[in-house]
Amino acid sequence: MTGGADIPVLISSAGRRGALVQAFQQADVGAGRVVVHGCDMQPDLSAACLLSDHAHNVPRCGDPDFIDRVEEIVRQNGIRLIVPTIDTELAAYADAAARLAEAGAYVHVSPPNVISVVRDKVKTMSALRSVGAPVPATINEAELRAEPDRLGWPLFGKPVGGSASRGLGVYEDIDDLPDSFHEPMMFQPVLSGSEYTINMFIDRNGALRCVVPHERLQIRAGEVEKGRTTRRDDLRLLAERVHQALPGARGVLCFQVIDDTKSGPQIIEINARFGGGYPLAHHAGARFVDWLVQETTHGACAAHDDWRDGVTMLRYDDAVFTE
Repeated sequence: MTGGADIPVLISSAGRRGALVQAFQQADVGAGRVVVHGCDMQPDLSAACLLSDHAHNVPRCGDPDFIDRVEEIVRQNGIRLIVPTIDTELAAYADAAARLAEAGAYVHVSPPNVISVVRDKVKTMSALRSVGAPVPATINEAELRAEPDRLGWPLFGKPVGGSASRGLGVYEDIDDLPDSFHEPMMFQPVLSGSEYTINMFIDRNGALRCVVPHERLQIRAGEVEKGRTTRRDDLRLLAERVHQALPGARGVLCFQVIDDTKSGPQIIEINARFGGGYPLAHHAGARFVDWLVQETTHGACAAHDDWRDGVTMLRYDDAVFTE
């Protein structure tokens, strides 16, 4: 990088996303450097906030004062780009994107109509099915109780609006179901096969510029712990289907696929944000963070699909210390 003005970027709900913070800090954006601001409910207990250049406290994303506080941080620090990192804050940011743009910050979030689809897994399945994308047969709790053998057994159940592997379960028969669930549920046949995350970058003009699949070799707490990039034409085609199903999507998205031994690759969910396995795509040459900052500062970016196949990521535990 050459000398130039600082580019302040806010990583929202930074939590444990230390690798994402460091990727922005090291972004190659030509003139200038990225200065990372992290925010969290308890920034002094957030490793990513401690790794950031500056840290700020915010209320919970569902709090009515959340966007007010974010706007305050934007105006006080000249924030140019806001990067949400968790599913539960996407709707708040999508609704407030125009307001925060007036304050000077572009929010890396798709429009509300896209977020409403990806935050409802039943709507996600319907949108994908409408463009011919392969998805598992899906029913809700009422349909399952009315026709227990409609999809056969066992079944995989998950919350319609869930995230971070919350509330997942496998049920062998109707007697395995509890009397009631705490939230709306959906059920699908149990799939068996290799799992993949496909990372996508869609530029501000709506063009799909980069698709990076990686095999999820080992998972811990819902996130990839060991993974390997892999070029597969069929997975690239699935990304094009996702792009077709969500024409308003912008920026970074990722979706999960199980390559079922019987039915082939099946899309099981979409996340309209950076995925936890993004550092693997980044290291392989798909530098989404650089391209987002380039778009923010120049209106265009150097996005490409020339990333390295066969790159393996092996994560390990590390720590940040403070006194």
